[in-house]
Amino acid sequence: MSNISYLVINTVTNFIQLYLILIFVRILLSWFQTAEWAGNVISFLAPITDPYLNIFRSFIPPLGGIDFSAILAIFVLQLIPQLLISIVGVI
Repeated sequence: MSNISYLVINTVTNFIQLYLILIFVRILLSWFQTAEWAGNVISFLAPITDPYLNIFRSFIPPLGGIDFSAILAIFVLQLIPQLLISIVGVI
């Protein structure tokens, strides 16, 4: 694997890990919406995380008030680095 492909994969992987942390924080804080500080953080994170999560919400609607689409969204994000490594490893 060349240095450039390693750099790209490493950068994408680091970005995805950071984005996963933001999604986890967003999900956890949605349980504490009544706290004022949580609402402030959610209002900051929502424009960052909701566009990606809304893709999966269109496929999996909330069931009983619980949003299961985030599970699929996290799973897909975790697959991307593995797919990149397998694609670049073949080339």
